[in-house]
Amino acid sequence: MPLPTIVHLDADAFFVAVEQARRPELRGTKCAVGGRERGIISSASYEARACGVYTPMPTQSALRVCPDLILIPHTPGVYGEASRKMFDLCETLTPIVQRNSIDEGYLDVGPCGFKTAAEVETAVRGLQARILRELGLTVSMGIAANQLTAQIASKLRKPRGFVVVPPGTEETFLAPLSVGKLPGIGSKTEALLVAAGVRTVRDLVEAPAARLQPILGSGVEECRAMARGIDDRPVETEHEDAKSYGQQQTFGTNLSDFEEVERIAKGMVDELMPAIRKDGKRVRTMTVRVRYPDFSHESHGRSLAEATDLEQPFYPVVSELLRAAWRKRLPLRLVGVKFSGVEEKPAQLEIFAETNEKRRRLAGVVDALNSRKDGPAVRPAGQLRKKPD
Repeated sequence: MPLPTIVHLDADAFFVAVEQARRPELRGTKCAVGGRERGIISSASYEARACGVYTPMPTQSALRVCPDLILIPHTPGVYGEASRKMFDLCETLTPIVQRNSIDEGYLDVGPCGFKTAAEVETAVRGLQARILRELGLTVSMGIAANQLTAQIASKLRKPRGFVVVPPGTEETFLAPLSVGKLPGIGSKTEALLVAAGVRTVRDLVEAPAARLQPILGSGVEECRAMARGIDDRPVETEHEDAKSYGQQQTFGTNLSDFEEVERIAKGMVDELMPAIRKDGKRVRTMTVRVRYPDFSHESHGRSLAEATDLEQPFYPVVSELLRAAWRKRLPLRLVGVKFSGVEEKPAQLEIFAETNEKRRRLAGVVDALNSRKDGPAVRPAGQLRKKPD
């Protein structure tokens, strides 16, 4: 009998959880990571979510629905470090780990030699417990025969969820779920499907194609395949920290505000550079990637004349690359930043070597301050929002 060997890991309220691990007094409180004034909520505790706070809700709206919400400013560097530690622990179970984003990824435990589904479950539960014990982070796990089913399973019982779907039962497992649980079917598409009488995944399988075509267009057959639990994608094992450094964020609600997306992308630069410095490396190329609601995506990259481990040379490039990648006049579902062209040897001396070395020492001090559990966070200027006129 085949075993469920694909695991989807989905960290619970990741940014908030990292802050709570640094500041245990925040556990159990209504708190959220986000900016004041025109900012948005990046992550909210489940206590805050119970009051109506969600991601990416405008901060002022969040404070209206939850007046006693504790706002935590974004702390550069710590989230990327926590993510790396989390996935490093995953690689102690299996070498086949796909780091999809800062808080989500897939594991293939097929090569681990497990003989029964019970052995797989025991090993994955052990990993879930170890992440909590060593990092103070709760994660939800879905185990199935493929990525699609594992991803849906991991999100069903958050937080600290653990759902196993035996191979061969994918269609039965998916059938009673609301059609919006399928990846790629957002709230607007779901509303159109419900209006057409398609409420559950089973309804999607059984509905005539003529009823679905006006809503799903050319994606009808792909959605039907998903509804049956069909997915043959392999878990990809490229190690970001060996060839590149990357981060991406999927928005809870599609974003059209260029300045807000640019701020988020610059925040990724602030997240990734401390890791690059810590590894003793420098990077030459930055790529910005965007994804639209229909899951199509575009990207644009640019290389500097010399590799660096400083944020400043890349800040002006973010806006340029974002505009080049965001060519369609559509809101965005996701934005990502990746640094490649990794060099381990020091850059050659240049005219501004002394100035850059001073900046590097300053960056090291900031990294140290931001890594302290009880120290004040130093926020880069790119993360500050202008006050409205």
